[in-house]
Amino acid sequence: MEENLTAVTEFIFLGFSDLQHLQPLLFVLILLIYLFTPTENGLIIAVTVADLALHTPMYFFLRNLSVLEICYTSVVVPKTLTNLLSEKQAISFLGCAVQMYFYLFFGSTECGLLTVMSYDWYVAICNPMHYSLIMSRKVTLSLATMLWIVCKLVACEQTAAIFTLPFHGPNKINHFFCDVLPVLRLVSTDTSLINAILSFLTIVFTIVPLILIITSYASIIICTILKMHSGEGRHKAFSACSSHLITVILFYCSAFIYMRPSSNVSVDTDRALALLYTVIIPTFNPIIYSLRNKEVKEALRKFLTRSNISLFS
Repeated sequence: MEENLTAVTEFIFLGFSDLQHLQPLLFVLILLIYLFTPTENGLIIAVTVADLALHTPMYFFLRNLSVLEICYTSVVVPKTLTNLLSEKQAISFLGCAVQMYFYLFFGSTECGLLTVMSYDWYVAICNPMHYSLIMSRKVTLSLATMLWIVCKLVACEQTAAIFTLPFHGPNKINHFFCDVLPVLRLVSTDTSLINAILSFLTIVFTIVPLILIITSYASIIICTILKMHSGEGRHKAFSACSSHLITVILFYCSAFIYMRPSSNVSVDTDRALALLYTVIIPTFNPIIYSLRNKEVKEALRKFLTRSNISLFS
């Protein structure tokens, strides 16, 4: 009885324990995919900083998004890679809390940032004459700062609420990182209240931003139909914001698939969806923005040309 009341000091991940023979292969695949994320996003940051023509609100937010993608994957992947090479796939109690905090922080910040970016596109397309006034440097900096601070505080409160609960029972997490629901299943008391609070916060930081994004794009559609009479003008407007729209669709589709009720879904499926959401999807955004955006492609060409000249001079 005393043993059962001992506080948990570490958690054991069961995420890949049934795939012992495939763990070296998984390590190589995940490592290769992961290396793309900081490389691609770092290149986007460098290119948009180096080109003065890209010092606009849209590319300021894109740099923020690239930083988020690097941080988001780095919260999960390095520890996962370490565990794939270890016999005991464990994480300390404090380490689990820290991982969950940053996972929630960067995830909610990305939701908010995609919302702000959709508003930026709305102003740029529907109110171009007042764009520089509405989306001034002061406004963009304030929006980004407020977003990071609010999400940081909320993630801190969420994490504290979870890890101040009693953990006296099993310590095996049926996942490969400290996600909210797998950890909550190990709490040694009723979690109805905390589940209700977390559901409310999920609505506020996931559903509400999605509604605002849909509203922004609905306004863009109405605006282009009413104000742009030529098909070429409408095509140009939609082409301009298509990169962001594709990013939003990828982010929310993968998020909703991953967050769906998992009672009738196999562990293998759940694990694959988690890998898709945390490892693979973040590699797509730089590709989408570089392939769909002429300004980024041109800036990237100039940046690589200058880099080659500097390298061989």
